[in-house]
Amino acid sequence: MKKSSSNIKIILKNKKAFHNYHILDRFEVGIALVGTEIKSIRNTKVNIGDAFCRIDKNDELLLQNMNIATYEKGGYSNHDPLRQRKLLMHKREIRRLKSKLQQRGFTLIPLSVYLKNGRAKLELGLGKGKDAADKRETLKKRDAQREINKFKF
Repeated sequence: MKKSSSNIKIILKNKKAFHNYHILDRFEVGIALVGTEIKSIRNTKVNIGDAFCRIDKNDELLLQNMNIATYEKGGYSNHDPLRQRKLLMHKREIRRLKSKLQQRGFTLIPLSVYLKNGRAKLELGLGKGKDAADKRETLKKRDAQREINKFKF
């Protein structure tokens, strides 16, 4: 029996990604995990600040530098915190992404980690790097909006 509403619990958001990149498109992908990794994610012991994605020669989507802390009750069966993880996405979508990534300046950045119906999911963003002037402009807009909201009743 299928549930009508999806239960989503956001574990972590990557705010640094929105500061450093223009996000042009978003994708939801699954993560291939081992048992102690999902337990650490449920305990919010995860960091995606330095993480990035790449597509290998076999057209598999791989996640690099995502730190999932070792599970404190894991014992000898614990995982490597910085291991390369496979992301689950349809082949045709991966091929479409691969053609976009071959263009200059595009990259795949993890935007958030969340649990959806008990399964760990990752939101990926197709981004193009911002230069220093764009970052300053973003900060100016945010400060101006903050000032407007301060005097708004």
